[in-house]
Amino acid sequence: MHLARPQAVAPADLEIRTLGTGRIDSPMLGLLDARQTTEHYVDEDDRVLLDDTVGRVTARGVPVDQLPGLEPCGPRRKIYFDPSKTRVGIVTCGGLCPGLNDVIAGLVRTLTYHYGVRRIVGFRNGYQGFISRYGYDEVELTPEFVRDIAVDGGTVLGTSRGHQDPEEIVDCLERMHINILFVIGGDGSMRGAMGIERVIAERNLKIAVVGVPKTIDNDIPYIDQSFGFQTAFSRASDSIRAVTVEAKSTANGIGLVKLMGRHSGFIACYAALARSDADVVLIPEVPFALEGDTGLLAHLRRRVEQRGHAVVVVAEGAGQELLEAQAARTDASGNRRLGDVGRYLRERIEDHFDEAGIETSVRYIDPSYAIRSVPANPYDSVYTVRLSQAAVHAAMSGRTAMVVGRVRRRFVHIPMALAVSKRNQVDPHGDLWQAVLESTGQPVRFGA
Repeated sequence: MHLARPQAVAPADLEIRTLGTGRIDSPMLGLLDARQTTEHYVDEDDRVLLDDTVGRVTARGVPVDQLPGLEPCGPRRKIYFDPSKTRVGIVTCGGLCPGLNDVIAGLVRTLTYHYGVRRIVGFRNGYQGFISRYGYDEVELTPEFVRDIAVDGGTVLGTSRGHQDPEEIVDCLERMHINILFVIGGDGSMRGAMGIERVIAERNLKIAVVGVPKTIDNDIPYIDQSFGFQTAFSRASDSIRAVTVEAKSTANGIGLVKLMGRHSGFIACYAALARSDADVVLIPEVPFALEGDTGLLAHLRRRVEQRGHAVVVVAEGAGQELLEAQAARTDASGNRRLGDVGRYLRERIEDHFDEAGIETSVRYIDPSYAIRSVPANPYDSVYTVRLSQAAVHAAMSGRTAMVVGRVRRRFVHIPMALAVSKRNQVDPHGDLWQAVLESTGQPVRFGA
C-alpha cells in the first residue's frame, strides 16, 4: 500500500498562545458540568488528531500522546478576561464574501448575551479604520444594531485591501483600551493580524487577537471549508444552469462560465458537480493545452458534434500560462492581477469553430460580483454562528494569534501562522477532481 508522507507538522506547531492563566469563573460554567468527549463534543483538555487514517498515524512512528493534535473550540471553565471590564473591537478586511454580517452579528450576540460584555466597537473599512488620517468613526455594536444585518450581503463595517502600519493600529487599540480584537478576513488579513499581534507582544500588552478566516475560494489550509463557500458554489451552479439553457437553445451552442478561484478551483468543481451539466471544468491546479487532437478545442468540437452543444466552466486563475505576457500589475493587497481567461477562451473557441466551418454561438457569463455580494444561505448562516461563538470563547479565555475553523466536523483552534503557511488547493490526484472527471467525461489532462 502506497502512503503519502504525513504533513510536516509537529505538535509544537499546533500549540495556541495564551495571554496568561484563566482565573475567572466563566459565565458558561453551568453548561459545562459533566461534559465529556463524545462523537459530537470534545472536552477542553482533549485534542483533535491532525491525521485521520491508520496509515498516516502509523507513518508518524510516535506514541499516541505525541501525535499532532489541535486544541478544540468551545467555552472554557476558567476565562482570562473579566467581561465587565472588557472592551472588544471587530474589523472586516479584504474582498466580500457571503456571511460577513452573520459573523459580526454572532460575535456581538455571544459577547453580549453569554459573557455580558457591554463595550463592542466596529472599525470601518478594514485596517484603514484604525488609522487616524482616514478619519473614519467607530461603530458601536449592540444586539439591536446587528439584529437584521444578516439579511444583507457585504459587511456593515465596510472593508478595504492593503497594508497598514501595525504600530499605528496598536496605538489605536491602546488609546481605545481594546482588550480583544476580532479580525474577519483572508490570508492577507491574517498576515496583517499577525503583525498586529507581534507589536502587541513587543509592547507586552494584554490584547488578544483572534481571527475568523474568510475566503470565498475555500483556499485556507487544514479546515474543511471556509464560510461563504457553500453559498458561493450554490449561486455559481445557477449560472451553469443558465448558460446550459442558452447553449442548448442554439445550434452548436457553447456555454462558458467563469467562476472565482485565483489559485484554487473549488468553486468551479463543486458548482459543476451540483449541476452535472458541464462538459469541461478548468482549474488553476491542472494546466491544459488548447491545440492538437488532445487539446481542449478539439475536445469541445467533438462534444458539440456528438451532443449539439457543450458547456465549459473555468476558474478565473486557470490557463494563465496561455495568456499573453502581462505587466506585473498587483492590487492593493499585493496579489497579481490575473488575465481574463474567460474572454480569452471565448475568442479562441469562436476562432476555432470558424476555422472548422462550424457555425456556433458562445454564451459567456461571469457572475463573480453577483455571487460574493449575496447573503449567506442557511448552511453558511449556521456555520458562521458556530464560528463566531468559537472565536468568542477562545478570546475570552485569553487565546491569541489564532483562528477558528472546522476540521473533519470538529471545531478547533489553529495558530495563525499555520493558517497562512500554505494554500488549500484541489488535489489533481484526489477524490474531488476524480469526481469532476467522472461527471464531465473530460480527459485527465488536455494535451497530455
